[in-house]
Amino acid sequence: MRTSKWVIGAYTFIVLIGVIAALPNMFTPAQLAKLPNWLPKQQITLGLDLQGGSHLVLEVDANALKTDRLRSLLDDARGALRNERIATQSARVAGDAVVLTITDDTQRAKALEVLQKLAVPVSATGFGGGTADIDVASAQNQITMKLTEAGLRDRLDAALQQSLEIVRQRVDQVGVAEPTIQRVGSDRMLVQLPGLQDPTRLRELLGSTAKMEFHMVANNVEQGQPLPPGVTMLPDAKTSQQYPIEDRVALSGERLTDARAGFDQRTQEPIVSFRFDSVGARQFAEITTANVNRPFAIVLDGKVLSAPVIREPITGGSGQISGSFTVEDTTVLSALLRAGALPAPLTVIEERTVGPDLGGDIIRMGVYTGIAGFLLVVIFIVALYGAWGMIANFALLLHLVLTIGALAMIGATLTLPGIAGIILGIGFGVDANILINERIREETKKGMSAFAALDHGFKRAYSTIVDANVTSLIATSLLFMFGSGPVRGFAITMMLGTCISMFTAVAIVRVIMASVVRRRKMKTITIEPLIRFFPDKTSINFMNARYFGILVSVLLSLASIGLFFKPGLNYGIDFKGGIQVEITTSQPADLAQLRSTLSDLNLGEIALQNIGGENNVLIRVQRQEGGETAQTAAVNEVKAAVQKLDPGVKFERTEVVGPKVSGELARSGVLAVVLAAIAMLAYIWWRFEWNFAIGAIATLILDTTKTIGFFALLGLDFNLTAIAALLTIIGYSVNDKVVVYDRMRENLRLYKKMPLREIIDMSINQVFARCIYTSVAILLSMLPMAIWGGSAVENFAIPMVFGVIVATTSSIFIAAPILLFLGDWWKRTHPDRELTASKAVAAKG
Repeated sequence: MRTSKWVIGAYTFIVLIGVIAALPNMFTPAQLAKLPNWLPKQQITLGLDLQGGSHLVLEVDANALKTDRLRSLLDDARGALRNERIATQSARVAGDAVVLTITDDTQRAKALEVLQKLAVPVSATGFGGGTADIDVASAQNQITMKLTEAGLRDRLDAALQQSLEIVRQRVDQVGVAEPTIQRVGSDRMLVQLPGLQDPTRLRELLGSTAKMEFHMVANNVEQGQPLPPGVTMLPDAKTSQQYPIEDRVALSGERLTDARAGFDQRTQEPIVSFRFDSVGARQFAEITTANVNRPFAIVLDGKVLSAPVIREPITGGSGQISGSFTVEDTTVLSALLRAGALPAPLTVIEERTVGPDLGGDIIRMGVYTGIAGFLLVVIFIVALYGAWGMIANFALLLHLVLTIGALAMIGATLTLPGIAGIILGIGFGVDANILINERIREETKKGMSAFAALDHGFKRAYSTIVDANVTSLIATSLLFMFGSGPVRGFAITMMLGTCISMFTAVAIVRVIMASVVRRRKMKTITIEPLIRFFPDKTSINFMNARYFGILVSVLLSLASIGLFFKPGLNYGIDFKGGIQVEITTSQPADLAQLRSTLSDLNLGEIALQNIGGENNVLIRVQRQEGGETAQTAAVNEVKAAVQKLDPGVKFERTEVVGPKVSGELARSGVLAVVLAAIAMLAYIWWRFEWNFAIGAIATLILDTTKTIGFFALLGLDFNLTAIAALLTIIGYSVNDKVVVYDRMRENLRLYKKMPLREIIDMSINQVFARCIYTSVAILLSMLPMAIWGGSAVENFAIPMVFGVIVATTSSIFIAAPILLFLGDWWKRTHPDRELTASKAVAAKG
């Protein structure tokens, strides 16, 4: 039990670094600025659900990008063939290819050579050396130009990179403080805007392609008559008027160098003034000189902003756009034009907005429930272990401080589920301390001296602690891989908490306890509870109730499966898509009037629910047909209707999830649960034996079905937070079974002639107190959040309380009996071989 000075120095250094890293979070920004420069100033970043703001996920329209590429490829092909005087019978876009018909064999061979030069190599993108973006092939009298997969990926990658920069410029133009704009996957970007409560205008700003072009208005086009070739009717951006616009682009908006919002000096109406570069100014002068007295259309994203008549040549290289604009319209339009056009449209496929007031309430709730949970655990540990429990409580406090310090050091974002993860981590941190103290107590009762009891207690608890923590890490790692947003924040805090608890509960507590024993020259260690919850030694015949336990568990699981089908899970918008708006009305909400108003919008099924007080209402609107664009339009309609009904309404939280995202989240959630279960069971198989793993598999299935039935029974939202709760429950369930299995494994090695039933009963009695104590500690840490946490965390905290109870009882009354049944079956079928834990023995060395 002696620890070298180098090791103690290393422990001290780690703790000191963690405390210093956590220290800035105790100060306000103003106070932080007054601290010495050598101290770190980095604080934990609060997530948007805590500080308020908007979270948008935008997707590049790959189909539009492909269509534009095919059109430009068709124009390039026509131009190249025209330069070589090669006549084509027809040239058109057909599906995903450009098809050119050339009947002359000689010209077709020459055309093939010319068109192959249009291919651009994309080897620089890493998709293979010499790969081209188009594939040119000839068959019969046709030449086909198809876009290659590498070319499409290359173009999509370039479009996303360009879009990131343009979006960043547009957000800067609006003036949002400290935005987060980053790439997500191959075709998406994440935009987080702290403090922005209503992102409607910004959503339009980000989603607008801002492709500005100048076209001539066609002459002699009569109303109702067929349009001549090369002319398309385009709508006015503000009115229902239609304009016959020549398809040929007279001047591209790429030639713009500046655009500013302002006012017309004569009429004082809001306008946007713009300026061209030198090439654009020359082209603009040529166009206006050649087309005096003709209308000249300014087109943005397929809509006519204005179509003024050219009165005289404009040679100064500048102009202005007017047309019934508001001041806000001109500000947005000028920002769009200055930032440039997006290479392809961006679609908002996910939006989550939290008002700053709600964020502040959530922070207070998280802090209060966290402190309450921590104090309950501290009191419980002191009641269990008296003065020795204070060492465990010091380790828990250190665990909390180091977790905060680690989050600050890695620049993690703290979310509401992250706070839940920290609180739950405190409960899990107790587990190791309980295991150690119970083991030391056992070794002392065997008559060992103080140092011998410490040594054996830590050594015997260490293997169990490692096995239990590995199963938790498997669950949280998969949650981090497949989760998104706040759920990943929960996974990060849980992973950090699990690793840090190994350090504080094993390393730090070991050093402190050894130091106390050495300084006081103790001969024996007496760890006695202030309140005795259980007798020192129990001898309950748990296996007598094995049939009853399994029968009750199976019946509850069958009932849960029935609840899964009817009434079914109350899927949140994470999984089924749709719109969710949380509002606070200025007067007590009239749900009947609100329902009538929203029903007139014809948006499908609308559900209203009072949450919290009578002024707080949750509005749910079903997923809209027509994709993500229809979702965005619907949320605007809902907000406008509610605001018209109650001008003083506050929008506390808005969530819009499109069908594409909801499908992906559902698949990821199910995959995370399945993979976590498989990975944990594989670990048990490796660490123990096949019979232990089968017992865990069966028990895990029963525990999971009961938890899902609990969600269905209470009608709790089954969303990403619920998946986090389910995975945590699975992790704890396996964790609890590992403790029971570990003692069984140990006893199988010690008592090779004892009947399996007696070994199982003896093992459960030996760990019974530990299982109950750990479960009570986790329940105490989560109980304040389950009671006072509110709707924001009820999908996590309430099922956790239920899941811990189910996991504890199943370890005793389900997993152990299944192991007994398998052992009896093995003995009958293999009378010459004993049931052992050979792999476990090898693993332990």
